[in-house]
Amino acid sequence: MKKIVVLSLMALFSLLVVPFTLALDIEVEKIGSNEVCISGLNEPATFDLKITNSGSSEKVFFYSFFGQELSPKEVYLEGKKAQDVTLQIYPYENTKPGYYTFDYYIRNNNGEEVADTLTIEIINFEDAFEIGAEDFDPESKSLNVYVHNKVKFDFGEVRVIFSSPFFEFTKEFTLGPNQRNDFTITLDKEEFKKLMAGYYTFEAEINAKGLEGVVDGTLKFSEKDILTTNKKTYGFIINTNLIEKTNEGNVLTATETVVKKNVLSRLFTHFSPEPNTVDREGLVVYYTWYNELEPGEVLKINVRTNWILPFAIVLLIVLVVILVKKTSNRNIVLKKKVTFVNAKGGEFALKVMILVEAKNFLERISVIDRLPYLTKIHERFGGEQPSRIDEKTKRIEWNFERMQPGERRVFSYIIYSKIGVLGKFALPPVTAVYEKEGKVKEAQSNQAFFMLEPRTPKDLEGQ
Repeated sequence: MKKIVVLSLMALFSLLVVPFTLALDIEVEKIGSNEVCISGLNEPATFDLKITNSGSSEKVFFYSFFGQELSPKEVYLEGKKAQDVTLQIYPYENTKPGYYTFDYYIRNNNGEEVADTLTIEIINFEDAFEIGAEDFDPESKSLNVYVHNKVKFDFGEVRVIFSSPFFEFTKEFTLGPNQRNDFTITLDKEEFKKLMAGYYTFEAEINAKGLEGVVDGTLKFSEKDILTTNKKTYGFIINTNLIEKTNEGNVLTATETVVKKNVLSRLFTHFSPEPNTVDREGLVVYYTWYNELEPGEVLKINVRTNWILPFAIVLLIVLVVILVKKTSNRNIVLKKKVTFVNAKGGEFALKVMILVEAKNFLERISVIDRLPYLTKIHERFGGEQPSRIDEKTKRIEWNFERMQPGERRVFSYIIYSKIGVLGKFALPPVTAVYEKEGKVKEAQSNQAFFMLEPRTPKDLEGQ
């Protein structure tokens, strides 16, 4: 340790006391500095010297006990002149990285010589480089990175492979002594949308002159709070509100979402996910969601209001109201009913019953019924006798002078046909024409139907 300190002090002293004069009446000035040698690369360290010969012209020799070779070995110095000399030294292959100060000697043919010291730095291949980048954030579309050659050494053609959580790319370029090359990288936001803000390490795999090394650098991903909100509404009977919030920044972001509903719509509304709080103020209900979104996280809130049930209820109420109103406004009620009758002659026969009920006081009432085609009417009638029967037009008519509210009249008749009928048999509705408060009005009954199925011999035996 003491030896290293002494050698370092000697080297510092030699740098401060320049130019200096040697016994050979020559003056040596060190021009170059930061002389380095790359470990594992068989290339020399180079020192630029300016030698001034104040004496006569002569040949001088260079030698040193450090390293495996020193070049040049001899130089011819002209008298009274100064000339530049580039001194190169090849360290031993097993020399470890570090700073080394060594002696070198200049000697003439007369055996006169002087000694001086030089300092060399031996470094590992990857220690010759530095990589870095500017700060960026989630909104940055590009990023500047650089590779810096920290030493006075020409690496020539260099291939660098950059890799990080944010990008990967390869560059080939030339890198001279102490040179810095800058590059602009296009960023793809999708590759780092879920990364938090902070410092990240990125690497550069460097290849040059047959050597390979990995250099680490630092990226600063600056904080940026970016929260975007998209809302979509669609549907009428089934109304859907979709709220989508995305954390496009790189920090944990708190978000509050409020949806307002009235006391009626809330009964038919479904939420996904369920809200954290529900507050009611008068006829308005507020639903609130509290969330913390990580970078790249998406929150989806689905609010669905189904109006099918309330619409069905309202429609049913309207229909009932219309029906009740229609029924309550009816002045007369007509009902027609038909039943099958067994005739002795085997003819097809039906008994028709008509019910007439007055809801209000009515005058000059005519109840008119029509017989189906191919049928005849029997001479027997139940209840009141018809006022008129028209066989040609198949029309039966009952007339009344007046009817009191709540008064009911029932009459019936039998129709028959010698032509058998199978299947569904339809009878026309009954019509009533009457006067109420001096105005002529009309009403109809329901349409009566009869379904006749074929009878088996067994059915006929039972008759």
